[in-house]
Order: sequence, then C-alpha cells, then structure tokens
Amino acid sequence: MEKTQVKKRKLIGTVVSDKMSKTRVVAVQRLKKHPKYLKYYHVTTKFKAHDEDNAYKTGDKVTIEESRPLSREKRWTIINKI
Repeated sequence: MEKTQVKKRKLIGTVVSDKMSKTRVVAVQRLKKHPKYLKYYHVTTKFKAHDEDNAYKTGDKVTIEESRPLSREKRWTIINKI
C-alpha cells in the first residue's frame, strides 16, 4: 500500500503575542466579500502556533504550517520568518 503525501496549508501572518513558552499567537488577515453589498473587508483570525526555540517575537512576519494537534488549541507550527 502506498502512502500519499498530504499537502499542508500554509498561511502568512504577524506574531501578535509571545508571552507563552514555545507558543506564539499569529494573526492572519484576509479579504472577505460582503454578500449583499459586494464590498471587500478585512477579517483577522488568530492562530496559536508552535515555536520550539522561542525565536520569534511580537511584530515578526512569519509563515505557519498546519500540523497535528499539539495541545487543546495549537494546530499550527511556525516555519520561517519573512
């Protein structure tokens, strides 16, 4: 039986909190279209991401990648700084 590789989602965001140990809160902003008025507006979603070395600080622009559940709310890992 062959194992197929799963393509993991990658998002770009900004670190907004570095107060937790080995965890960073990353805010990802996207555009959403209003169903009635058809205007675009910004929606911000916050994700908790794993940072093993505590290397990233508030304000850093980073790439996060989907991973297996690491804790109750942590399902993302920081890949690199942009």
